[in-house]
Amino acid sequence: MSLRILFLNPYHGGSHAAVAEGYAAHTRHVVQLLTLPIYGGWRWRMRGAAVTLARLARQQPPPDLIITTDMLDVATFRALYGQPSVPLVVYFHENQLTYPLPQGRSRDLSFAWTNYTSCLAADAVLFNSRFHQQAFLGALPALLGRYHDYQELETIAQIGAKAHVAPPGIDLQELVEPAPQAHPRQVPTVLWNGRWEYDKQPEAFFAALEELDQRNVDFRLMMAGEHIDPNAPAFVAARERWTQRLVHWGYADRASYVRLLHQADIVVSTAVQEFFGIGIVEALACGCIPILPKRLTDPDLLPATYHADCLYDSAAELVEKLQGASAQVERLRQIDWQAIAHRYDWNVVAAHYDSLVESVVEKVKNE
Repeated sequence: MSLRILFLNPYHGGSHAAVAEGYAAHTRHVVQLLTLPIYGGWRWRMRGAAVTLARLARQQPPPDLIITTDMLDVATFRALYGQPSVPLVVYFHENQLTYPLPQGRSRDLSFAWTNYTSCLAADAVLFNSRFHQQAFLGALPALLGRYHDYQELETIAQIGAKAHVAPPGIDLQELVEPAPQAHPRQVPTVLWNGRWEYDKQPEAFFAALEELDQRNVDFRLMMAGEHIDPNAPAFVAARERWTQRLVHWGYADRASYVRLLHQADIVVSTAVQEFFGIGIVEALACGCIPILPKRLTDPDLLPATYHADCLYDSAAELVEKLQGASAQVERLRQIDWQAIAHRYDWNVVAAHYDSLVESVVEKVKNE
């Protein structure tokens, strides 16, 4: 069957935009995107997007299915949209129950509650990783248990029953090196491609580099992630500190970024928040050796065979794994990291999405 799908994206940027546009380009169904820009801010999108997107959606012929994201207040949208027979799937890129906060900031539980009621109002709930699904469902009892009566704890099992894992797709063809060439590997190049923000813990990465330097481990450095504040003192100091080792510093456009991925040897994450890890998978697809924390979603990205070489538990072990990878670059680069990344290619993932949405439509039709 061929479905007409309306994809509502209240926060159309970054991974949110990449998933919406990637699925539209690779699905066997017909997908129409209705999007709002990110510059309104995620808080305003969670509060106000339901009103705007309901108005815009009413101007379209009723689709066979609606897909939206965790940035939409689904319950409010469905009430305002007025088409209860149209099935709706909500995709969770992140959530407001377990996303770690900066030091000193308290959680606004109204956004967490919106995530919860969105799950109740949706016909199916998709999470971008198994870790994310488990973390979200595991946090719901504490959220509901804050209230003195009518805690509705049985709804957690109801949400779990309609929850599925659907990792984001990646266009691996886009990551093919434009002009393949031999890159000399005498000195390993270490890549950081995470956001330069508190939840990715860049300071922990810089501390590990200091220890490598103390051990006389030679390396080159690429800092290629999205920077929220490139003039933050920690980054200004780090750039000055590592200027003699730098291959690249700062945000890179897509073509430049792909070239950097192919020039790098080792990709590192120190994140305390990672619900999937698109940047890590992109680096794997370009042959990078991953050094990742043994927490969050990272262990699921790699076969268990490679955990001993690639996963760390502590700051000290991060340095050990980096030093080990630096000394064994040639051996570790023989591993087919591209094959590991292949399971996230859109040509694989889109078919999984298609099967999920088709089953939702059939289930709602038969109820």
